[in-house]
Amino acid sequence: MQLIDIGVNLTHPTLARDPRAVLDRAYAAGVGQLVLTGTSLAESEAALALCRELDESRQRLFCTAGIHPHEASQWTSETADRLKALLGEPEVRAVGECGLDFNRDLSPRAQQERVLEEHLQLAMETGLPLFLHERDADQRLVDILRPVRDRLSAAVVHCFTGEKRALYAYLDLDLHIGITGWICDERRGTHLQPLVREIPATRLMLESDAPYLLPRTLRPKPKGGQNEPAFLPEVLREVARHRGVSLGELASTTTACAQQFFAMAPLEPAEQG
Repeated sequence: MQLIDIGVNLTHPTLARDPRAVLDRAYAAGVGQLVLTGTSLAESEAALALCRELDESRQRLFCTAGIHPHEASQWTSETADRLKALLGEPEVRAVGECGLDFNRDLSPRAQQERVLEEHLQLAMETGLPLFLHERDADQRLVDILRPVRDRLSAAVVHCFTGEKRALYAYLDLDLHIGITGWICDERRGTHLQPLVREIPATRLMLESDAPYLLPRTLRPKPKGGQNEPAFLPEVLREVARHRGVSLGELASTTTACAQQFFAMAPLEPAEQG
């Protein structure tokens, strides 16, 4: 049983201290392929470098390249050119992390929207899918995406935490949905438990968002409370429980979905152990 983690922040200092050990633990837990998240130019470049350094087979590690909405105020006239160059690299499989965050508002909303539109243009030019971030901004995100949706190859709302209204709006736009350990959080994630049944199997993917969002149902809890891709099977278990399917079925469908979305070839048998 193989899983794919579509969103891990391997460049984060807490994971980057020993990324090879993090990956070894993930592989041992059945997480065979991973997508490293790029959240700024520097982090996108670092994610690409890790893919090349740590994946001799060129089958296991891929990455995204983009500017997180928190970093939107850092966008300059040179950013689009540098980002487009990154998006041409074979390991880079999606545009993002990009989107809107009206929860923390670390960049002005108008600037977040302008930078999102820059990413949409890059996605349309390159044909790559979008890796989207959204907090407290679902209606505005839908309004921006709808007029250009037929010119985008695909898009995933990563780390979906919204309500039924947002989920249905995203599904109506034929977007994919990424589910994290948020669903394991009894304080704020229980609303996701019935909602995951509504996501078509062809549009559901799993992610750790490590080192964030340690599944609170995980036992025993790791020292330090830091999440890792190796804990993705806990998200699998929780999602499977609420969808009423077996672990094997959910692993198979989410893996197939991620491989299609990110244009990943299945692992060769020799790489699966």
